[in-house]
Amino acid sequence: MAENKTIIIKKINKVAGGAHGGSWKVAYADFVTAMMAFFLLMWLINMTPQEKKEQLAGYFKEFSLFDKGGKRPIFMEEAGQPIPMKVERGADNKPMAPVEATDVERAQEAMVAGLRKDIEEKLADIKDQVLVDNFEGGVRIQIIHKEGHPIFEKGSFSFTPEGQRALAAVADKLKELPNRFAVEGHTDSLGYSDSRYTNWELSTARASSARLLLEHFGVPTDRLVRVAGYASTQPLVKGNPDDPRNRRISILIYRDDKAAGTAPAGPPPPPSVVIPETQAPALQSAPAKP
Repeated sequence: MAENKTIIIKKINKVAGGAHGGSWKVAYADFVTAMMAFFLLMWLINMTPQEKKEQLAGYFKEFSLFDKGGKRPIFMEEAGQPIPMKVERGADNKPMAPVEATDVERAQEAMVAGLRKDIEEKLADIKDQVLVDNFEGGVRIQIIHKEGHPIFEKGSFSFTPEGQRALAAVADKLKELPNRFAVEGHTDSLGYSDSRYTNWELSTARASSARLLLEHFGVPTDRLVRVAGYASTQPLVKGNPDDPRNRRISILIYRDDKAAGTAPAGPPPPPSVVIPETQAPALQSAPAKP
């Protein structure tokens, strides 16, 4: 008779890797790589000057894959970088030939280049305070206040010698052009203790003062379409409305679309509030402001 034998089966549950596996190393390596990229980005942002940040922000704000790209940052132009262009494709999926600029656009680019060259030659010491760029309807020149190099007397609509010199250089070019133009005044957001005089009066008075100086320097006013003050509603440095660079004069030179046989570009000029010359002397008693 066969003997009865007991068979014992041992089952061992094995955990692959467990706490000593290598899968966590992959996740940790991804985390370290992401953190390195993040801190590198933060370092680059910190090292970039504020002016270039604003130019980059403006470019990406206006950029579109379907329309013409935004304005080139000034530092890209100085470095000779090519203008970003939209690449269109035809039905056969081949890139189409780039669209050539119109005569009006070429004339506008030539005007910008000429203005920047004159500023380089005549205003070398304050050239960073005179900005020239394109807008939809023409060319914009902005004369900017700067700590240590003010263009306005403190709390006044009167221009400093540097401000007058900048306006004189702009006037030399403006009086050669047949284009219509507008003069705008802007302030920062710092207010007055006296509520009877505000940044609206100050910005409009500065625009009117700029108009008088342009006329003094020989610019005919029959082409002037608007003198307006916008207070602090259109800051140049949008992230800091108190920044002194927001105090500025803007001269808008509208392109002559009628000469090219097309309709005027852009919306009509917004309504303006102009200080009559008879009221100008009364503004001398305005309270002090930086």
